[in-house]
Amino acid sequence: MAKLTFLGAAGCVTGSKFLVEASGKRLLVDAGLFQGNRELRQRNWDALPVDPATIDCVVLTHAHIDHTGYLPRLVHAGFRGPIYANAATRDLCTVLLPDSARLQEEDAEHAAYKGYSKHKTPLPLYTVEEAQQALSQFHVLPAGEPFRVNSEFTMRQSGAGHILGSSSIHLTVTENGRAQTILFSGDIGRYDQPILHDPEPPPAADFLLCESTYGDREHPTGDPHEALADAVTGITKRGGSLVIPAFAVGRTQTMLYVLRQLEDWQRIPALPVYVDSPMAIHVTEYYLRHRSEHDREFVRDAKNGDALSTRQLRVTRSVEESKQINKVNDPCVIISASGMATGGRVLHHLARRLPDSRNAVLLAGFQAEGSRGRNLLEGAKQLRIHGEDVPVKAEVVHLNQYSAHAGRSELLRWLGAMPAPPKKTFLVHGEPSGARGLCDAVAEKLRWQGVQIAEYRQTVELP
Repeated sequence: MAKLTFLGAAGCVTGSKFLVEASGKRLLVDAGLFQGNRELRQRNWDALPVDPATIDCVVLTHAHIDHTGYLPRLVHAGFRGPIYANAATRDLCTVLLPDSARLQEEDAEHAAYKGYSKHKTPLPLYTVEEAQQALSQFHVLPAGEPFRVNSEFTMRQSGAGHILGSSSIHLTVTENGRAQTILFSGDIGRYDQPILHDPEPPPAADFLLCESTYGDREHPTGDPHEALADAVTGITKRGGSLVIPAFAVGRTQTMLYVLRQLEDWQRIPALPVYVDSPMAIHVTEYYLRHRSEHDREFVRDAKNGDALSTRQLRVTRSVEESKQINKVNDPCVIISASGMATGGRVLHHLARRLPDSRNAVLLAGFQAEGSRGRNLLEGAKQLRIHGEDVPVKAEVVHLNQYSAHAGRSELLRWLGAMPAPPKKTFLVHGEPSGARGLCDAVAEKLRWQGVQIAEYRQTVELP
């Protein structure tokens, strides 16, 4: 009997890993890093309950690190099979995985230098070399076409509208001559949002794994452009700076697109905008390159000029260029990874700018429990950064309207488009409140039976 095991994104938002077993073959959907509090991060170091060398292949829903960032660790532990992804996801991973490895190495070096690690010699979770090894195992899936992995597994992707290349995976599992289907939602994007197409309607499936990040709530109403314009004009009047922790994939490009629109509409001054993330710079190039994923409005705007470039855009690739931003005292906007302030260059900008009330921090999306972004959102008076307590005097602005995750009604819209209810639905990729909220909403609005919240390391049989 086929089996499904939840090795991540169960009871929490990060660490997506779903293992499917049939006739002795093993397929892993996503291989993401856990992010957030120390307990979650420790899972990245813990051994998987299955030997990675026995996993036949990995298939990816999209490139975000909480779905792909464990791949080099998986390779380190002995995985040598193919990693299947579409072309856009493969391209993004060529940037994200080495960058993630560099951050791991830099954080280990910084911890050793500052002496704030409990280990005598801090080690990275994985190295750049291991990230490159993982990339060498990638295979590009045909766009929109079924792909037969082996006699047990055949899969097909459909657009999820979350980030460039994001997809849902429709997996056909064949065992003893009998076929069953499992639909992995991946992360479902929003409808009528900038740059990308809307999520595609989901196909019928016997079993469904659906994300529930915002399963218990809607995104705020109101004009997010107006709120962003207010934040920019506010720091301009105060003579401060606006720091935007932003994921290099998706959020950075949305911020650049909206800032350029606000400039063109003369709703904000054309301030210097620093994109301090080599990864985000490369990713932006891929966003422009994969034109088949652009929605109609973005296609139109891209014809009129560079839609992802503000009037005073400054990109900083080197560490030295990044350090020079510390000397900027005039009003400016700083966009830097990571989006939940869990690591990366943005931590240096937060340490520099948080103690000054003229400045502001814009949190543009979901902030996982235990992350620095969540701490800021909940009103923390100080933030622990690189072993030091940094006072928080800057204004903190939260704009969830720019989230790339579907809100509850959008998840219900996507689910309601399925031709028929699945036999069983497992809610994943959500904190307990999000999963419970969506579970109740599906029962109330869609009248589905067999909906349950997945548990970490739970194994279920698929009869």
